[in-house]
Amino acid sequence: MHYILSRQQWIPASLEHVFAFFEKPENLARITPRWLKFQITTPSPIHMAQGTEIEYTIAWLGFPVRWHTQITKYDPPSCFIDEQIKGPYRTWIHVHMFEEKDDGVLMTDRVTYKLPFGPLGRLMHMSLIGKQLDEIFNYRRNVIDKIFNEQK
Repeated sequence: MHYILSRQQWIPASLEHVFAFFEKPENLARITPRWLKFQITTPSPIHMAQGTEIEYTIAWLGFPVRWHTQITKYDPPSCFIDEQIKGPYRTWIHVHMFEEKDDGVLMTDRVTYKLPFGPLGRLMHMSLIGKQLDEIFNYRRNVIDKIFNEQK
């Protein structure tokens, strides 16, 4: 079973400025909760382009998990897509869209994902994973608000 997480956030900045922030994988650590112990293992600087591969580690339930993604679409300054090559999900496709709106940018995140383990994966989603993803994206929203409102 595939799940979809979709979020929108208006950011008070120019399209070029917002896209420049989000296309830098190094900024992911700034918008990720500390309890995930997120770390990019690909050497910096990372040049974002279609085909770029990025490796990370996160902690999930206290266990280190390796995650390997690839940028499968790169269309600055309006969109990029990262897809999991190897990691904790059976499928993870994260579409990042940016659109000028009301003197700022409407950013849309759309994540389509599928968990491993069949019925056990569905149970884990209902009891834990869905809530954690909501918590992670809520955290991101708050941090992004702070980052871009401080730069005004």
